[in-house]
Parts: sequence; C-alpha cells; structure tokens
Amino acid sequence: MSGAGAAGLRGEAEVAKYLRKKGYTLLASRWRCRFGELDLVAKDKRGMVCFVEVKLRSNDSIALPREFVDSRKQARLRAAAAAYISTHELDAPARFDVAEVYAENDGSLHIEYLEAAFE
Repeated sequence: MSGAGAAGLRGEAEVAKYLRKKGYTLLASRWRCRFGELDLVAKDKRGMVCFVEVKLRSNDSIALPREFVDSRKQARLRAAAAAYISTHELDAPARFDVAEVYAENDGSLHIEYLEAAFE
C-alpha cells in the first residue's frame, strides 16, 4: 500500500475512534459498490445514519479538505449511500458528513468534524 493509502487508513481509523467516543455506532468502513466507496457509515445517538467522507491533508495543503468534496464527488457519495440504504434495507433519516483530518508536523492528527456538510 502506498504511503498516502496507509495515511488515509490511519485517518479513517482515527475518525472511527472519534465517532465512537461521541456515542456513534459504526455500521461500515470502506464499503464499496459500483458507484464508489463510502469511507465510514455510522449511526448517531438519535438514530441518524451518517455517511462520513474522510479527507486527510497536511496543514500546508493549498485548500481545506472539505473543498475536495466537489459536486461530482457528492453525486457519487449520494449514489453509493442510496445503494447502501437499499442493500441494508434501512429506514432511517440520513445525512452526509465530512471529517477533515489534519496531519500535524509532529505526526499527530487533528479532526474537524462537519455534520450535514452537504445534502
């Protein structure tokens, strides 16, 4: 696996840990279908299904991580989420969140979590 791939997995693992601490239940990680991949799928304390896109960037990145979730990416995530809901026969409200993971110079990670980042 490439260095970027390993870093991405580490970022997803840290976000999963962050969500569990916040009381979320993790339903899936790296779920794939013909439309793409869902990084994390979780359920919050109120029963809302959260499709979480994890974006890892260094602090010197030219843009905010959320800016890389453009309209094309959002459309793919919506299609993958619909497939997930259908496959798992879920009947619950859902939203799309973005977890911005910043790699600090000392190797630590900092998470900024954006609920309902897009519709």
